[in-house]
Amino acid sequence: PGMPHGKPAGVPCVQLMPDLKCAIFGHPERPAVCSGLQPSAEMCGSDRESAIRWLAALENETRPV
Repeated sequence: PGMPHGKPAGVPCVQLMPDLKCAIFGHPERPAVCSGLQPSAEMCGSDRESAIRWLAALENETRPV
């Protein structure tokens, strides 16, 4: 099962496996927003903590009102 109403900010995707990889990476049912999000040095930062902060800010900035 996917997330038909989208993924709320701060909630892990249901497709995220215990090793933090996407269970549907490369599959046609993977949402376009996921495949369109390309990592960059700015996004990833120097460690996982930096990347999580960047993604959290992105979720908050794009949250529907």
